[in-house]
Amino acid sequence: MRRRLTASIALLLPNAVNDARLLLAFRAASVQDSAMPDKSSQVGRRFVEAFDYAAALHSVQKRKGSDIPYISHLMAVCSMVLEQGGDEEQAIAALLHDAVEDQGGYPTLLEIRRRFGERVARMVEACTDADTKPKPPWRSRKEKYLRHLQSAEPEAIPIILADKIHNARSILRDYRLLGDAVWKRFKGGKEGTLWYYRALAATLANMDSSWAAQELSRIVSELVNASKS
Repeated sequence: MRRRLTASIALLLPNAVNDARLLLAFRAASVQDSAMPDKSSQVGRRFVEAFDYAAALHSVQKRKGSDIPYISHLMAVCSMVLEQGGDEEQAIAALLHDAVEDQGGYPTLLEIRRRFGERVARMVEACTDADTKPKPPWRSRKEKYLRHLQSAEPEAIPIILADKIHNARSILRDYRLLGDAVWKRFKGGKEGTLWYYRALAATLANMDSSWAAQELSRIVSELVNASKS
């Protein structure tokens, strides 16, 4: 099992990896084949199966406007969920949170349900803003997702927050490197993207008082202020 996971990482991440990816790889590779104590923070064979499945689904996908393998985002989100005390099924849903939206739509959700069960499928669905191809128009899709958040599965909120934190951090980093050219990557452009992240941060802050919700608000405020200069 360790060899399979290590091979997946070596294939997808040939360059140096950041601390979040190393942490996730270490946690997954540390799983033993024997029975383990019943602890919510433990990850086992289903987690490794989910990692392999996510790696296969997203094998050729890159992060917007870059050559960074998309799996890096999934690993970063999963790492944050585990660090917040998420259990194995929340970690699995974190690895698969973009699978429906980006890799096959509703049939992929059905496959996730078959492989990993109803709870994982519900959390993945809560993270998804479209399950059809082509996706609906960007603005109406984001407005619908913001409404959906208010009744989203509570267990999915740590995954949603981790996803948005990592995305917002990436945008802020790239804005500092590239300036306004970064907005060309996004269908909403500068104004639409900033509107969406402000709305996300406000909506999630009203629902959750965790460190993660506060961190998202902090990063989004920093991004908005940086974009004014």
